[in-house]
Amino acid sequence: MDAIDILRKLKNKGVRFTPQRQAILEFLLSTKSHPTAEEIYQHVRAKFPGVSLGTIYNTLNMLKEHGHILELSYGDMSSRFDGNPDNHYHLVCSKCGKVVDFHRPLLDVNHEAEEMSGFRVLGHRMEFYGVCPECRKDEMN
Repeated sequence: MDAIDILRKLKNKGVRFTPQRQAILEFLLSTKSHPTAEEIYQHVRAKFPGVSLGTIYNTLNMLKEHGHILELSYGDMSSRFDGNPDNHYHLVCSKCGKVVDFHRPLLDVNHEAEEMSGFRVLGHRMEFYGVCPECRKDEMN
């Protein structure tokens, strides 16, 4: 889904969209870097110097609540945001914190988890942790 489709859906739900909010959404849809709110703020501020960090967080929360982005939380690290809301896996660098997508068919374990635990499973998230190629190069130098 592109930015225009998402904007149309949100407008139909009564969500007001400013040029700053549109810039946030377009940036998330155009990047594969899984940026932090601060990185999004720096990017949008270059085009809209008056944008506040509060606007960034409010927009991210609204987009997440409507199911158009994912928030990836990592404990003491800053959350990262993914413009692809479909469930998929990620690789996380333990040194620099970079997050990249890992596309493969999802494991079909929700039913098994329900059977074994008694939980009603709504979804699952799986990540792989390691050292990215750039950090591995730095280790060798």
